Amino acid sequence: MMTALERLGAFFNGPDDAGRGLGPLSREKDPLRLRTLVMLRWLAILGQTAMVLLIAFVFQYEIRLWLTLGIITASVWLNIILTFGRRFVQRMRGWEAALQLSFDAVQLALLLGVTGGLNNPFCLMLVAPATVAAANLPARHAMVVVVAAMLATISIAFWHLPLPWRPGETFMLPDIYRFGFLAAILLGIVFTAGYAWQAALESNRMEHALAATQAVLEREQRLSALGGLAAAAAHELGTPLGTIQVVAKEMLHSLKKTDPLYEDAELLVSQSQRCRDILKQLSQKPETRDSVFDHMPVRAFLESIVGPYRKDRKEIIIQVLSEGHAVEPDREAGLMILRRPEWLHAWAAFVENAVDFARSIVWVRIEVSRGFVALNIEDNGAGFSPEILSRLGDPYISSRVFGEDAPKAEGRSYSGMGLGFFIAKTLCEHTGARVTFGNRDAGGAYVRALWRRDQMDILWIDEGDVS
Repeated sequence: MMTALERLGAFFNGPDDAGRGLGPLSREKDPLRLRTLVMLRWLAILGQTAMVLLIAFVFQYEIRLWLTLGIITASVWLNIILTFGRRFVQRMRGWEAALQLSFDAVQLALLLGVTGGLNNPFCLMLVAPATVAAANLPARHAMVVVVAAMLATISIAFWHLPLPWRPGETFMLPDIYRFGFLAAILLGIVFTAGYAWQAALESNRMEHALAATQAVLEREQRLSALGGLAAAAAHELGTPLGTIQVVAKEMLHSLKKTDPLYEDAELLVSQSQRCRDILKQLSQKPETRDSVFDHMPVRAFLESIVGPYRKDRKEIIIQVLSEGHAVEPDREAGLMILRRPEWLHAWAAFVENAVDFARSIVWVRIEVSRGFVALNIEDNGAGFSPEILSRLGDPYISSRVFGEDAPKAEGRSYSGMGLGFFIAKTLCEHTGARVTFGNRDAGGAYVRALWRRDQMDILWIDEGDVS
């Protein structure tokens, strides 16, 4: 049987990586659409053409007009070929997008080279192709564009024509300034590309993790709906089965025991009764979504969560408190909680994590007061390491404990708690909880979820709601 974190991980990673939380890291980013690059290139063409014409006819600087327009025309022809040669909205492979963005970097470098090189303030635009590639392409393809942009920048530092300027005058920056400008552009390309890549990666991680969370919740809701469907079917089938049983009994009474059909009629009566008993049991299960059967005692609810983890030979202590005091056993049966799928998955994930890293004991404590309901899950293990504690709650943290203090268990991998913990935390927050976590002063870790009383479907059926 798969554990809670493995089930959560399986939704995201597939059967081979269940529970490890590595799926999106191994997946490539969604490819760029051809239309996107073509539209961006048209904008660049319009901007380049406008600046060339402005310099030539408004400022009347000496510029090699036909040479610059010829370089711009190369981008125009590329757009025309791409627009009519392929489906305009199709997605490109990574290497195709990398080639196009590399072309844009080289084309821009040529245009800058014939208009002053690093003396031209528009050299900063060489950052754009690398940034677009880093934000949208796989790392290996984005690296090609980054390298092409850097090489193009270095080339115009050593080969360039004079900057368009007033007739009879030239403009040339000092060499030390131009080389400083070169270093600034190269660092800008690397920094902005790296920042865009990291931001896109984090966004992709969060998007897939939230999708996995939603998938878990929808699956549980579908399973709960199946229980309601079973109850409805049991109710609808009860009437025809009752009719069959009445007819079968009348047939049985009309037959003598020596009649060959007597045993068949007797079997028909017994089997119809059995069917009615089965349907009756189905209609009484908690999954029927009935407002009464949806609620169950809090201790029973917690036992159903921790039950699968008691086989790990670690003690799990369940405590039910009210206003800071332990609830008497005879009153515990009256403290009812709604059986919500979000809590089943989230609390099971927290308990599994505590059991994995506990040395011997796990405490599962729920406290009900007039204003709040708090769930505390604690263990006596080594606790969260400082490196993990600062990032816990984000998807894809690889482990919880480092060093020799980490508990060892045969056949168990302590990796991939990031996705499961993220999903559990998100499910609790979806129901209004505030989730906190950290290390206990006495050693070990804790996870605490706090709800306002009006957000938690919990009540005393023997005395009425204490709130």
